[in-house]
Amino acid sequence: MTLQVTRVGRLNSDQVNSVLRSAMLAPSIHNTQPWLFRCTGSGIELHADPRRILPVTDPDGRELVLSCGAALFTLRTAIHALGFHPATTLMPSRADPDLLAVVRPLADRTPDPKVTRLARAIPRRRTNRRPFLPTPIPRSTLTTLRHATELEHAWMPSLDAEQCLLLRDLTARAHLDQLADPAFVAELVRWTRLGGHVRAGVPAYATDGSPADESWLLEEFGTPGDRARPLPLVVAIGSFSDGRLDRLQAGQALQRVLLTATSAGLDTSFISPPVRVPSARAEFRRLLGCGVWPQVLLRVGYGSPLPWTPRRPLEDVLLDTLVSA
Repeated sequence: MTLQVTRVGRLNSDQVNSVLRSAMLAPSIHNTQPWLFRCTGSGIELHADPRRILPVTDPDGRELVLSCGAALFTLRTAIHALGFHPATTLMPSRADPDLLAVVRPLADRTPDPKVTRLARAIPRRRTNRRPFLPTPIPRSTLTTLRHATELEHAWMPSLDAEQCLLLRDLTARAHLDQLADPAFVAELVRWTRLGGHVRAGVPAYATDGSPADESWLLEEFGTPGDRARPLPLVVAIGSFSDGRLDRLQAGQALQRVLLTATSAGLDTSFISPPVRVPSARAEFRRLLGCGVWPQVLLRVGYGSPLPWTPRRPLEDVLLDTLVSA
């Protein structure tokens, strides 16, 4: 039986079904997929799923909102690629903070070729946790990624060689702090060392033998005296404030950057400890020196293909939605 969601605005049921499945391919913390959708006659609501928060790794739900922002951008992009304008309202209800956005597919429009390319990249995007090739990325590509960030009202400082080496030490210290907490380790294991028959989390086959944490990253950065080894491109996505709306916008910027990178033949992965450990995040903010709150830290480069991570069934992420079989 194929689940079909009823018509929403200008979208027929097949199109609604398609854009929702696209939105579900967004990245999320430990692949928790912490989003829910409600389809009404005029729009698609995006809700945070508080049951999917990671109480140890993400106690204030910052990365939950970032993940939902990534799903929101994917939803907008999929609707646009079908030839409709995705009119979007962020944080529409003070009474319901988990209602993060409403997207209303309105008048027909000719799809922007740039957005269409991003839409084609949605099913190809992967988080590649393996070391990248020592191939330099053109400076023009960094400019393109930075522009993608700014289109979603966020900012992308890149790290120079000296900052990368300082980041290496900061990452090591933050990671040790995490591993010293048994509750963190238990939560990490619960979501990242899984067998093949799962619908969420990071199964072993998706890492292709690479660790699910960032311990290998320290080797890729090398030692402070190793100047011969090319450093990876490391960029941050940040906001000038650190509220829920800022995080939602940063999540949208994140997904625009990831899809732009995928379209350019690049792979990406997350460097998490410096933005997850509060003391490390404060230190990393000082290291950036530009006043932004770092929301995401990315490693960008040329990698090798990896399998996709699983997704929850569509019916599991629908709220009070009339469906037909």
